[in-house]
Amino acid sequence: MSSIAAVVAPSDLVEVALGLGDDCLILSYRLSEWTAHAPEFEEDVAMANLALDLLGQARNLLTLAGELEGRGRDEDELAYLRDDRQFCNLLLVEQPNGDFAVTMARQLFFSCYQVLLYRGLAQSSSPALAGIAAKGVKEATYHLEHATLWTLRLGDGTEESHLRMQAAVDQLWPFTGEPFLTEAAWARLCDARVVPDLQALRERWQAEVRAILREARLECPEELGRQRGGREGLHSEHLGHLLAEMQHLHRSHPNATW
Repeated sequence: MSSIAAVVAPSDLVEVALGLGDDCLILSYRLSEWTAHAPEFEEDVAMANLALDLLGQARNLLTLAGELEGRGRDEDELAYLRDDRQFCNLLLVEQPNGDFAVTMARQLFFSCYQVLLYRGLAQSSSPALAGIAAKGVKEATYHLEHATLWTLRLGDGTEESHLRMQAAVDQLWPFTGEPFLTEAAWARLCDARVVPDLQALRERWQAEVRAILREARLECPEELGRQRGGREGLHSEHLGHLLAEMQHLHRSHPNATW
């Protein structure tokens, strides 16, 4: 990190690493909720694998944030001892699983964003971020392929599956704009070539997602959704319920060890 220390503020890197780490952590937990409840056994395994991939990315990003912050907080403290207003994840990833179509629409939207983001971050002037992204892009690419196959299968399937997949796209579309909002810290890091330009990613995301939806015979609005607030700690009620479950054991038995 010393090569960029004179150019960017550590607090900006902390903010970005926390936000990206929280995205992965919260979506990982959401996907893990499908274990033993997926529509078929193979999907039980697939959902668990996707959740584990995201959990590994979350650990790396939260560990990086803790180290840069310099307050002695590790990945566990950041995951289990923050309240909902202290989480910086996108609103999209905290949305409930719904039926399988909703889960796949959420995964399609997020994975396409994450693939483009990680490709950009792999060229970062921050060796730590570049290393995390270079590994994560392989996992995100598989996640996108998996979500794309299910989107096509459901959207271009039976009348019932098509209706459910269209309803899922309509339900989650309001959250599609937030990933591409450029906050002050991101803008400064973009100028220093630490992170990619989100507006460029936005255009590519729209082109790729719309192409997949067209192939699946699904429609979407012309403009991206306007729901926002997650990066500032303004969340839906869903995150509070999720954290109550995820953090219960750790908070009930502080400092416990196996």
